[in-house]
Amino acid sequence: MKIAFASTDNIHVNDHFGWCKCFYMYELKEDGFLFLKALPSPNELSEEEDKLAYKIACLEDANILCASHIGLHASLMVKSSGIFVLKSEREDERIEEVLATLLHVKKTNPPLWMQRFLATK
Repeated sequence: MKIAFASTDNIHVNDHFGWCKCFYMYELKEDGFLFLKALPSPNELSEEEDKLAYKIACLEDANILCASHIGLHASLMVKSSGIFVLKSEREDERIEEVLATLLHVKKTNPPLWMQRFLATK
């Protein structure tokens, strides 16, 4: 399962999906997680639909997007592309905390949305 984080520093989930200049992708493994790569998204597009489509395309093959902020329309577009949307709990939430929580949930009682991604591995 691959998770893209909207972050300014690859430490905290602290960026808005639509304004994010670089997403950071991690893979959730059986007993841990692995940083895969940075996904640059520097283009500034003026049309909202174009901007959102560009940001979604930058997420490559992510299963989950985690951002500090995301608008309703953007969230619906991301979900319709097959990517599950998570919003961080707080502005200073660490990426490693989110990954540890997801790993725990995966091992103990994965919700249906997570089971779908696990079944397609």
